[in-house]
Amino acid sequence: MPFEFIEDIAIADVAFRAWGGSAEEVFAVSAAATLRVMVQDLAAIVPRVERAVRLEGADLELLLFDFLQEFLYYKDAEGLLLLPSRVAISPGFRLEASLWGEVLDPQRHELLVDVKAVTMHLFSLTNNTQGWKAQVVLDI
Repeated sequence: MPFEFIEDIAIADVAFRAWGGSAEEVFAVSAAATLRVMVQDLAAIVPRVERAVRLEGADLELLLFDFLQEFLYYKDAEGLLLLPSRVAISPGFRLEASLWGEVLDPQRHELLVDVKAVTMHLFSLTNNTQGWKAQVVLDI
């Protein structure tokens, strides 16, 4: 999975960089990195339930921020561990995504830390000739 955790960027938080060939890909990879902070083995998450997400943002960066917050919402509100199976971004900064996963089961999901929120600290989404790159700091 094309992401890396960043050491020494934020105290008492976890940071990562994610990249992809398209905005949709970097959104999906960023979601996986966010879940990986909380769960040791993403392969242990079985696609049993689906949630559809529709979001609009002022720009792509804020859209990514809101998208990542959705994963934390479902974890906290419904006890669900979800991963994106499809992400589509259309003009006007509109996102539609299918998220699949299951109820958190401590017997099968080795939990690491609890992510409380996505922060705006050093948050960025950039695009250049090499593709898309996101940098995210998560409050734990």
